[in-house]
Amino acid sequence: MHALQPRHSCGCGHTAIATQGSSAIGHWNWKRSRVRYEFRKKVYGVVRLRHCIARASSTASGSSSGSEEDHPLPAPDGEAIAGKRKKEGSDLTLVVSVGENLRPGHVYVRHGGAVAPLTVGEIRKAALADKQSFSKRESPLEHEAWELLRSAMVYYCGTPVGTIAANDPTDGHPLNYDQVFIRDFIPSAIAFLLKGETDIVRNFLLHTLQLQSWEKTVDCYNPGQGLMPASFKVRTVPLEGDPANGTEEVLDPDFGEAAIGRVAPVDSGLWWIILLRAYGKSTGDYTLQERVDVQTGMKMILKLCLADGFDMFPTLLVTDGSCMIDRRMGIHGHPLEIQALFYSALRCAREMLISEDSALDLIRTLTSRLSALSFHIREYYWVDMGKLNEIYRYKTEEYSHEAVNKFNIYPDHLSPWLVDWIPNKGGYLVGNLQPAHMDFRFFSLGNLWAIVSSLATPEQAEGILDLIEARWVDFVGNMPMKICYPALQGEEWRIITGSDPKNTPWSYHNGGSWPTLLWQLTVACIKMGRPEMAERAIEVAEKRISRDRWPEYYDTRAARFVGKQARLYQTWSIAGYLVAKMLLDKPDAVKILTCEEDLALLEAMSCSLDANPRIKRKRKLKSTRIIV
Repeated sequence: MHALQPRHSCGCGHTAIATQGSSAIGHWNWKRSRVRYEFRKKVYGVVRLRHCIARASSTASGSSSGSEEDHPLPAPDGEAIAGKRKKEGSDLTLVVSVGENLRPGHVYVRHGGAVAPLTVGEIRKAALADKQSFSKRESPLEHEAWELLRSAMVYYCGTPVGTIAANDPTDGHPLNYDQVFIRDFIPSAIAFLLKGETDIVRNFLLHTLQLQSWEKTVDCYNPGQGLMPASFKVRTVPLEGDPANGTEEVLDPDFGEAAIGRVAPVDSGLWWIILLRAYGKSTGDYTLQERVDVQTGMKMILKLCLADGFDMFPTLLVTDGSCMIDRRMGIHGHPLEIQALFYSALRCAREMLISEDSALDLIRTLTSRLSALSFHIREYYWVDMGKLNEIYRYKTEEYSHEAVNKFNIYPDHLSPWLVDWIPNKGGYLVGNLQPAHMDFRFFSLGNLWAIVSSLATPEQAEGILDLIEARWVDFVGNMPMKICYPALQGEEWRIITGSDPKNTPWSYHNGGSWPTLLWQLTVACIKMGRPEMAERAIEVAEKRISRDRWPEYYDTRAARFVGKQARLYQTWSIAGYLVAKMLLDKPDAVKILTCEEDLALLEAMSCSLDANPRIKRKRKLKSTRIIV
């Protein structure tokens, strides 16, 4: 065995190394970790390695700069150590072969989804696994999922920055599925956080933050500076336009100007804030969210969302296709998914914003919006059997401040399917609400995240889960979980979707079943003390998701077919399953994502209602002096 010593840097964070028996400037110390994992029936371990620099003072005294628990290299026979040095004196995380299946004396590193002999210039930092996650043996399905997730990792200048949307080796035309999408990376990020592999999440947050300030232009128009990209791709370009000068890696973002329909991704910035809070609560490292550039980026997102407009409601007004449902599906206006993410992001930001003079006005505006948004969604979006009976008896064309039918919803607007479908016990938040329009479709992400963020009341949250349980066949069927229910069909489908051939009834966004929603369902169930529901859904998914090669979505009403245009080895399908499994193993970890009922917001809401000017309105005229 030979000690490892840095040799030279080969650019973009790649470090070549050489093996030598001695070092003139220092030595490596190693310390064994109890972490173990398997890969293709080969056992691996993790150690910490510290490069100790021999200084004149320490050499004279005969002391060592390593810790008392460290042991000098070379390592014991039968083990091979490989690693990449970040800086002198820093700890490194390394892969160690401890099984007999690997040839002693050879250096092995994890590269993407494979373990191979060391290739100079292609060393990747091995991820340190969360020790607690190895309290029980991973199942073969979990093991396969982790291999696939790691193989989807994207590197920029030698460091991991995200995961691509899909990694199907048989797909010759990936379109934009070879990019890192912010919304798609969220379950991957949560999986890595739960695993203890936090560097990729930190890198992702910082690099996407840098992209926020890039100039964005669509047909000579520049959107708001707070807009976060929908996705980005790592490209290799020649230096100064000349390949003879060498190449460099750059991040190429898409803010919607290249997307189908050219729609800005409203949810990207909201998910970014939610993930930033989750990173801090998971790692205990709050220095990242306290950085000036991170605080500034967060404020830019909030100012963009809280900007004054013509809307009379506290909900966020968006166009069709501005969230997970990124095609025309009739969700323009105030879709529930955006409102739930908006509320969650505001709650997270209120925790993370530093209370300084420059932020006080923003915090006050944010708090006021939270109270109004919470009341609006709970009061007007909720439907159950009692509420439907009330709508059935609505009077219309009411013109007064005391109107019961405030949005002028016509009773004939009640969908016939809903009357017989909704159970006596349970309810849900409708998909959208606008003047004379209430979208009665059930949208899963919006309802589940309303539970996670406490946008729904505890009673409403229980009602949503009661409904899912009562209509299990409709929502879960042969694969969890329906993105919305029911599907648009016939003339309604032709008018609302524009005859979209991808969103045909019970396919894709129009009633398709998406395995990635499994992790949101699990978070909601654990928060409400009903993990058995999540376990039941996971058991359904485990029967076929691997055999079907981890598809993006499923078709038909009962989710019997793999989607006709579904990408295989979809990363967030893989990550969603892993997050669901890990959260069931460590249910307390859901606290990095959930928000509890805020009594201060409830009190502020009550005070606002008591001071409602509709109770006693007086027009106050400004006194002016008239000179004749």
